[in-house]
Amino acid sequence: MSLSVFRLRHLATLAVMGALLVTAGTLTAKLRQGPADSMATAAAAWLKTLDDDQRALATKPFDDGSRVGWHFIPKNDRKGVQLRDMSEAQQQAARRLLRSALSEAGYETSTTIMALEGILNVHEAGRGANVRDPLRYYFTIFGTPGETGSWGLSVEGHHLSYNFTVRDGALVDTTPQFMGANPAVVKASLEGMPKKGTQVLRDEEMLAFELINSLDDAARGKAMIAEEAFKEIRAPGEEQAPVEPMVGIRYAQLPAASQKLVQQIVDAYCSLMPAEVAAERLELIAASKAGWDGIHFAWAGALKPGIGHYYRIEGETFLIEFVNVQPDAEGNVANHIHCVWRDKTGDFDLPAAG
Repeated sequence: MSLSVFRLRHLATLAVMGALLVTAGTLTAKLRQGPADSMATAAAAWLKTLDDDQRALATKPFDDGSRVGWHFIPKNDRKGVQLRDMSEAQQQAARRLLRSALSEAGYETSTTIMALEGILNVHEAGRGANVRDPLRYYFTIFGTPGETGSWGLSVEGHHLSYNFTVRDGALVDTTPQFMGANPAVVKASLEGMPKKGTQVLRDEEMLAFELINSLDDAARGKAMIAEEAFKEIRAPGEEQAPVEPMVGIRYAQLPAASQKLVQQIVDAYCSLMPAEVAAERLELIAASKAGWDGIHFAWAGALKPGIGHYYRIEGETFLIEFVNVQPDAEGNVANHIHCVWRDKTGDFDLPAAG
């Protein structure tokens, strides 16, 4: 089943959940206990499979400083235990833990991102400075999973960083949520790898092209914030999202068809999370002071694929950034994506910066 089909089904669930949350905001914490319970069960099951040395690497106190240390670049040293150092049974338990924290679409997206490392390994043929390995993804538990107290989960490696915080049995934060893809579009078939044409972050990219090209000259002029795409998302690896004035064109200034595309892009990022979490994100947007009308859409760079491009969608409660400017390992220009969802009320369930 394709990622798009997963997302369509997931979005139907979001519509129902969103209606519940808008009419009964007090249900929010209760609804979020569903994924938290599943995560706690899966975390405990994974930890039981580990030996003492592995468990010492896999677990840290909740207030350990490394909980808020995140990044998506290739790194030689990361917190936690990597899949490569687990037995088959331990890997399966770790994957069940990841699956418990995401939607089906989110899990498929994540495992495809991991699989792209195999393509990089083939194309670089050992010439690159970085280790390319689909099993070089690390799992860390902060605190003790359970119904009381605070605990966290980090799943991280090249082009993937998920950070979850649970408090008293409720999933209270799921950010930073970072995904990347190199190649963004698989150009050739390799045995055992994602097939030719695979575009793991297709909705996140192509809906945005549709959005910017749906605007007339006047509206596009308001949305464009730079002729050349920015080289990177802002504040990568920093504890909190950047605090800067919102730029671009306001949602309220967009025609109805373009507003719908903004909603679809937001849904694409939300749909990677469990339905309860995604619905709450949407409810928080609707409940913010300016609501959807206060969201800004900004673009920089080319208006078609294959040339560097960047966009930002930002409201009072969230920030989306997307950049595609780097070549892939074969030299195809602008075929290397970085994108992120951040919580402007505070990543890692911490007070927001500023």
